Amino acid sequence: MTDQLSQRLSENPSAVSLLKVEEQQVPIATSSIVHRRQYRTTQDAVIPIHKIIRELESQGVVSKTHSPFNSPIWPVRKSDRGWRLTVDYRALNEVTPPLSAAVPDMLELQYELESKAAK
Repeated sequence: MTDQLSQRLSENPSAVSLLKVEEQQVPIATSSIVHRRQYRTTQDAVIPIHKIIRELESQGVVSKTHSPFNSPIWPVRKSDRGWRLTVDYRALNEVTPPLSAAVPDMLELQYELESKAAK
């Protein structure tokens, strides 16, 4: 089991694994384009941001696009003085309809199992 786990973990902390799933369409509740301007960033964050983006491109996680939609990135300084790249999806989330819960109610499942076990 340890061998299986070690094969799934990367020694590179910035490496991102890809999960193979079918392409999904996320409906939005507006016909308007959701576009937010990029936030200003500090000069010391610019080079690390470009490096992170190049790494994500080389790993196939992100790719260049010409979409009119935009959600701004927000670089966050980590405790080890490195950078984490986050994306502000708040504007997109505002126009995305809520999804039904994908995880069942555990308490409800417990009651159901207990009632079946009592029979």
